[in-house]
Amino acid sequence: MKNISIIGGGIGGLTLGNFLKQQNIDFKIYESAPEIKTVGAGIAMAGNAMQIFDILGLKKKIENAGTKMHALIITDEKLKTISKTDVLKLESQYNVCNIAIHRADLQRILSENISEHIVLNKRLSKIEKKESYHLTFEDNSEIESEIVFGADGVKSLVRNQILKSGEIRNANQKCWRGILTTEIPEKYSHNAYEIWGKGKRFGFVKLSKNTLYWYALVNENFYCADINLLETFHEFHPDILEMLSKTSKENIILNDIIDIKPMNNWSAENLCLIGDAAHATTPNMGQGGCQAVEDAYILSKLLKTEKDWNKIFDQFEKIRKEKVHHIVNTSWTIGKIAQWENFTGIRNFIFRMIPETVNQKQMEKILRLEI
Repeated sequence: MKNISIIGGGIGGLTLGNFLKQQNIDFKIYESAPEIKTVGAGIAMAGNAMQIFDILGLKKKIENAGTKMHALIITDEKLKTISKTDVLKLESQYNVCNIAIHRADLQRILSENISEHIVLNKRLSKIEKKESYHLTFEDNSEIESEIVFGADGVKSLVRNQILKSGEIRNANQKCWRGILTTEIPEKYSHNAYEIWGKGKRFGFVKLSKNTLYWYALVNENFYCADINLLETFHEFHPDILEMLSKTSKENIILNDIIDIKPMNNWSAENLCLIGDAAHATTPNMGQGGCQAVEDAYILSKLLKTEKDWNKIFDQFEKIRKEKVHHIVNTSWTIGKIAQWENFTGIRNFIFRMIPETVNQKQMEKILRLEI
């Protein structure tokens, strides 16, 4: 049995760990944080990820911890609908729901069954290829590992030190993410909304009974350090302004919107990148976490018929690249269009003219698992 190390205890690393345990393969996950906990953000788990969680026996737990989304709705500043994708129509076909959930709840569920395999407070500082991989952590501890998975995010140290690749792209957009405890009107209970303005967007979705997740984006030229979000979004619907005003500062985080320019190579000898380390995407299609889950699923399927890890990694790349690159590139384009500062009336008119069947077909393409 090979000595297997997964660097990173995020969604991809934890999902892969669950599959390895299901197949009685030993492994260790090395996570830099002192506990499996993510502060201040929600995440959408679309039907492709939920099909995979069903295979792991985790679907019900995740559904119970989150909120089922019936539709994805894009509107203008006054909440007038631009486009709508009815995801309920796809639920019966795939026997899964689309779930909005707090990241901390999702990671708790994913880690519960494999806690004995997780080593916390282990931040990698150096990885070298010798006879096997030599890993050094910030606490000066060292290990040898024959097989390594880099699940350590967009700024992956594993990728940077071994593959020496990965061009991080900045979309020149700032994004605030907030969690609000409040009474949520019934009309907002089961839909995910994204409101398009001029060089700015606002999105929100219910996570649980009285918990709402929202995000607010502006083009970088609108940003200043002491920005007042209420002033910035003053032309948006009063319900949006109420969400902003009621959210305490400690429940808001601020990030740049970045991704990785699609890469041709995700692996080296006995080493493979998964999730954001391989193919970080902007959040415009709600597929970043879902694609990390798909990575873990595809690797687990290949493991059932192939025992040579390097052959598995080669097949994994061939299977995954077309879909992942499509999502990364499409998400980048959507993010640019959604942040237009001019001609927004024309943009909204064109998107209103797109038949819902087109949106449905795009969604179905994403929900379909490759093998």
